[in-house]
Amino acid sequence: MSHSQTESVIKNIIREIAQECAVKGQSVSETLVAFMVKAVVLDPENEFNVDRTLTKNDVQNLIKLCVDRLLDTRNPSLDTIKMQIYFDMNYTNRGDFLVEHHHILESRLAPVSREITDSRARTREELESLYRKIVSYVLLRSGLGAPTDIKVVREATAALQSVFPQSELGNFLSLGKKDKESQLKELTMIVTGIRLFNKDNGKGGEGIDDLPSILNEAIPATTNHIDADLQASQELAYQYTTILEKLEEKQDQSSQDTKFLLTKALFNLRQHEVFLHIILADLITCAQQVELMEKQLGEQMQQLKTTVQSKIAVPTVQVYPHFISLSNLWNGFQDEIVLLSVLSNMVTNLQPFLGSHRQFLPPNFLESLLGGLRVKSDEDRINETLGTRVNVSDFKTQEWFFPENTANFDQLTIQYHGFCGYAVAAKDGLLLPGNPDIGILKHKDKYYCFSSKESAYNFAKNPDKYIRLIGEKAKKNAELIQLLELYQQFASIIPFSQAHIGERILMKPITKCDSSTQTDTHFMESNIVKSYEWNEWELRRKAQKLANLRRKITHSMQTNNSHMRRDNFTQVYLPKQTGTQTKRENSSNVPKPQVYLAGLRGCQTSTATKMVKVDLTRAVDET
Repeated sequence: MSHSQTESVIKNIIREIAQECAVKGQSVSETLVAFMVKAVVLDPENEFNVDRTLTKNDVQNLIKLCVDRLLDTRNPSLDTIKMQIYFDMNYTNRGDFLVEHHHILESRLAPVSREITDSRARTREELESLYRKIVSYVLLRSGLGAPTDIKVVREATAALQSVFPQSELGNFLSLGKKDKESQLKELTMIVTGIRLFNKDNGKGGEGIDDLPSILNEAIPATTNHIDADLQASQELAYQYTTILEKLEEKQDQSSQDTKFLLTKALFNLRQHEVFLHIILADLITCAQQVELMEKQLGEQMQQLKTTVQSKIAVPTVQVYPHFISLSNLWNGFQDEIVLLSVLSNMVTNLQPFLGSHRQFLPPNFLESLLGGLRVKSDEDRINETLGTRVNVSDFKTQEWFFPENTANFDQLTIQYHGFCGYAVAAKDGLLLPGNPDIGILKHKDKYYCFSSKESAYNFAKNPDKYIRLIGEKAKKNAELIQLLELYQQFASIIPFSQAHIGERILMKPITKCDSSTQTDTHFMESNIVKSYEWNEWELRRKAQKLANLRRKITHSMQTNNSHMRRDNFTQVYLPKQTGTQTKRENSSNVPKPQVYLAGLRGCQTSTATKMVKVDLTRAVDET
């Protein structure tokens, strides 16, 4: 089957599954269906062989299994997969998000900009209409007030007229399209800077919100909200982990259903915790950026006030760069507002994916399962293992890393998202936090940490066995592929949020480092002007020399006797270099001719010279 035929079959299967779910009252996206198809095919219990062509019965069985999983509302696994898909489809890193946001703004402003740049205004009414469009464009691009508010329009028009009066429209219309677009952007930044400066001085600022104050209130509020959600998920995860440890010790077959449900619910909570940590890290970066920009805004305002100093007229070369800097800083505040809104909405939209296990595992049921056991947090588990370390001498062929002998110890990419690999493999998917202080094991250029010294020793005895077991566990529980970051084992399923971590994956431990320092001889830049002259008479002499050179004329003539002596050039085509190749390669060697002349030494002029010529050339058969 060709690649196009395979894609067509897969699309038909996905479409049929979505239709089956819709008939039964459940609306699902094609992305979710595609992920579920992969999960069903990966599960070894379903016995799908990807190396052979699926028969009609295989396709029908695949569709039935996918529909059953998509309609199983009692399984938290479906909620976890939905959460992962939602996060991957909606989350992007800070830099990419801002680039996409600016691209969308440009596309929305394109019709207004095109209407201005394509204008061919000639009459007075047309020029006035064009000027009003430029004011509207400036307001829309800057985002400082609505173009329908008459007070905002008047203030923006006054600011624009101070830098671009209506009499300059003729010069504007004579520019090319690219130059017009560039000038519109520059005018927007200057007008924005003027309005911000006037607002700071209490002389304007109609329709301009105090973005720094809004951000300083909104960021802590959003952070507190995320912390509350994170704490709630962690407390439930700690309870589930304690109960699973208890059930693992008892090995009671009657509690298998409860254990299965708790394990799936634990996966769901840990995935929610991971996503909240990612969003929280972006919020911390947002707060740091706002603090930095707020400081820069105050400094820029102070510099501008110092430059102006109540002067009636100030050179544009001095003030325009300050206005543009103010505009760029304010655009940064606007970007942070949009980013904060998106992150806050994502936190709210993640909540519905936590409902199923809370419905089937109410608090009173959890209390009966706990039976008075002490619930341990991740910090408690790490504190219990403090001071216990792997003895490196017990392992001859394996390499261990510790904080004191590894420079970038905190930057190492731990496998399984920092969870103990032995617990996941040997304790039926139990997620226990690893303690790097016990020792980080390096195996095939990957790094593993463990929840206890015993787990580290057991895993280190046969790492490949436990790695294979974790892969088998992920095939049965597809949500583990993203939760434990098993992207290299399942290369076809990679989330967008983790698609650019190549540098982090290649992080190597630094146990030894050679460093050196160097002091430059002349670290100050030299600004000596070689052509500088202090003597005005020397300058006068050079000026006269240049003036004399301008009046010099070069003459030439040609005679009948000299016209044949001109330089001529010809162009030829050199013969091509050709060669032949035969199946047999051979060579021959001929003797070098050697002749010796005897009797030439000691000759006198009175007697005749008797010269003897001796041929020393060897025969051909001797060479």
